[in-house]
Amino acid sequence: MDWDKLRIFHAVADAGSLTHAGDTLQLSQSAVSRQIRALEEGLDTVLFHRHARGLILTEQGELLFDATKAMSRQLETASARIRDAEDEVYGDLRVTTTTGFGTLFLAPRLTSLYAQYPDLRIDLMLEERVLDLPMREADIAIRMKEPSQADLIRKRLMTVNMRLFASSEYLRAHGTPQELADLKDFRLISQNISSAQVSAGAQLIRDLTAQPTRSSFTVNNYFGVLQAVLNHLGIGVLPDYVGEEYPDLVHVLPDIASGDIPVFLAYPEELRHSRRISAFRDFVVEEIVAYRRARQV
Repeated sequence: MDWDKLRIFHAVADAGSLTHAGDTLQLSQSAVSRQIRALEEGLDTVLFHRHARGLILTEQGELLFDATKAMSRQLETASARIRDAEDEVYGDLRVTTTTGFGTLFLAPRLTSLYAQYPDLRIDLMLEERVLDLPMREADIAIRMKEPSQADLIRKRLMTVNMRLFASSEYLRAHGTPQELADLKDFRLISQNISSAQVSAGAQLIRDLTAQPTRSSFTVNNYFGVLQAVLNHLGIGVLPDYVGEEYPDLVHVLPDIASGDIPVFLAYPEELRHSRRISAFRDFVVEEIVAYRRARQV
């Protein structure tokens, strides 16, 4: 089977459009169309249903796309191993973590990593969905629970608790609650209980919202909660590490906290010797050690 035709088919199937695939491949739409037609003739089957809104894979097309995806992952793995044979740390690194940890803890610290390894190209994927590392949906993950996937190297990094924070300005204007019952006089800011989040955080929100409050504001991620708190909207439920990042925030009702949330770093066994993985892992561990020291001061 012609490898070039398979490469073009994979791009078309992934994009769902001859035009978009052509842009990716730097080929004209007509050239892409000819290659797909030749592949279909060679296989004596139809790979795409054509309609006004684009292309949809047929059952035979789905089978071939599964095969080309597997081929693509294997090529990526081989390419990564070849690149990692060099002494320098450079190239693509796909990192996945939650929106909260990625925006509030990880991204603000990446300056020091890039200062040390300026040729890295990090793709930071922020989502609550657990990506499949053995299937190479990402190279390395930081998750709020121990990964259950097989063939992963994993390391426990830290423990996080959800706590209550407010800005100094908000507390000056509205006072400071002294006990849980006092929250009835304040606006509570939290993730929506139905949004994707760690179970310990969701349970704390359930407990807090079971109490009467004067007003509330909910949002579907912790970054939104933080922005509302920083802009003096109320008292927010946030990860405890934001207290180190934003000194204007005041930790209120310190006896109220979620259960422990473990933070794990994981990557596939096959990337054990990757210099990019090692560099990123060591960077994260060093930053967490520094964070712990700052908390003890």
